[in-house]
Amino acid sequence: MDTIEIGGTKRARRGYTFDEIAIAPSRRTRDPQAVSTNWQIDAYQFKLPFMAAPMDSIVSPSSAQRLSELGMLATLNVEGLWGRYADPLPLLLEISELSDADVVVRLQQIYASTPVDPDLVATRVKELKASGITVAVAVSPQATAVLAPLVSRAGADIVVIRGTTVSAEHVTRDEEPLNLKQFIYELEAPV
Repeated sequence: MDTIEIGGTKRARRGYTFDEIAIAPSRRTRDPQAVSTNWQIDAYQFKLPFMAAPMDSIVSPSSAQRLSELGMLATLNVEGLWGRYADPLPLLLEISELSDADVVVRLQQIYASTPVDPDLVATRVKELKASGITVAVAVSPQATAVLAPLVSRAGADIVVIRGTTVSAEHVTRDEEPLNLKQFIYELEAPV
């Protein structure tokens, strides 16, 4: 694995973007009957190697159910519109009609105007669980300590801590640092 030097004293593993990765066929071919696309997280198995991103524009409770029925894993962003509004469809329609330049500003206004509703989050998880699918939800590192136990109690099967960069410890000015390694170990759902 490639390592790079940061600031002369620290080392880090090199990350790659999709533009830097190419899949080249090998000199062998495989019989399609001998190949499986199945994969699993802990005890949860999936038929297709796709995980829908935890974005309001991609995963709603209904799309999570449909994607799961097709054999994929869909992750609901419980800090997004679906965790703040009982009916976010009018807001999603409004956003879809905005220019690209205005979308981010409007989303920031929407998120700032209404906080995440823990009762609604629990309801969303319970509704998904009642549909019989593997329920995966995403939380940010700063909301993990509050929301991860809540979604786990509500029945979430998998908790994704999502962020551009997520490290072993989340530090904030307002609270004690969250040791993600210890927290993950103590949470019942796979993280």
